[in-house]
Amino acid sequence: MSIHYDVAVIGAGAAGMMCAAVAGQRGRKVVLIDHASKLAEKIRISGGGRCNFTNLQAGPQNYVSQNPHFCRSALSRYTSQDFISLVKRYRIGYHEKHKGQLFCDDSAEQIIDMLRAECDAGRVAWRMPCKVEAVGREGEQFRLDTDAGVITAGSVVVATGGLSIPKIGATDFAFRLARQFGLRLIEPRPALVPLTFDHAAWEPFVPLAGIALEVDIETGEKKARMQFREDLLFTHRGLSGPAVLQISSFWDPGAPLALNLVPETDVAEHLIQGKTTLKKNLGNLLAQWLPARLADGWLLANGFRADARIADMPDKQLRRLGESLNRWSIVPNGSEGYRKAEVTRGGVDTRELSQQTMMANKVPGLHFIGEAVDVTGWLGGYNFQWAWSSGVAAGLAV
Repeated sequence: MSIHYDVAVIGAGAAGMMCAAVAGQRGRKVVLIDHASKLAEKIRISGGGRCNFTNLQAGPQNYVSQNPHFCRSALSRYTSQDFISLVKRYRIGYHEKHKGQLFCDDSAEQIIDMLRAECDAGRVAWRMPCKVEAVGREGEQFRLDTDAGVITAGSVVVATGGLSIPKIGATDFAFRLARQFGLRLIEPRPALVPLTFDHAAWEPFVPLAGIALEVDIETGEKKARMQFREDLLFTHRGLSGPAVLQISSFWDPGAPLALNLVPETDVAEHLIQGKTTLKKNLGNLLAQWLPARLADGWLLANGFRADARIADMPDKQLRRLGESLNRWSIVPNGSEGYRKAEVTRGGVDTRELSQQTMMANKVPGLHFIGEAVDVTGWLGGYNFQWAWSSGVAAGLAV
């Protein structure tokens, strides 16, 4: 005995709930399936529990993909302002925190409750927890074998996300299903993730763990070079904070990172020019630009004495110190992996999908949305906006 629906959405996260709500409110008979017992855990933990639900600046320029123009259609048809209108309709208080990032005033639970209510308004049927064990085609229909019985549907939307944060239920379901139906994948890898360094090479910097400051960070060659100005955090194992999470989506294994710990200031020039007028020692002088513990630790790690007077130091040494701060080059040996990655880069190759409907060109009725697709947003609410936009695009098409 099987139950038939117009649309089966697999994955009740941000993209899946958005898609199911839109399709249901268009009059489609929709079932929303998820293997987890707790709804939308990734929304719940995001933004420190307040959900950075979109970014005012969201546009194609804020996304990483082998086909960078793919996301343009969905993002232009359902914008951050459209989602903000929905949030306002539910009277959810929000604020802008930094660079267009919007957060709930109270709790991420409000976004989950809003999406659940939108699904209920579309009379979406819930199957949760419910594991999809197999998906196949039977003529014009899809057959889903689940641990709660057989479901058939005219359309299937895969919104199961990527591999990041496995402890809250991330799996490779979307990628396995894409391969089953002959769709190409862009190799998945962790993104928005802290980077790690060789233990011996990082040893001098371990005492700096916990220090944070604003830096310029960049990686890549020539036209592919990317730079961000964000906060950097020193950890016991390497570097984290928004600066590193941002650059990690563009970093290729073996490539160096270039960091400027004192943006806007040519440290070497300032030190050399100040030799005749400044009576300070190195530690006190660097502490005007850096946290005091970082100033002292940096001098020690680079072979300088904090109590050395700059008036007594050769220009060559001051230039070396300045360049170490303005042009620090360091090569990560890896990342903290999917365990700490906020999202997955790569996924279903966008050249296999329609940018208007998110449907697989080779498999009519099969759609992929959200993080499962090779569209990865910058840090700061961009990935949620892609979830909303791609979810709406599929919801309007199924």
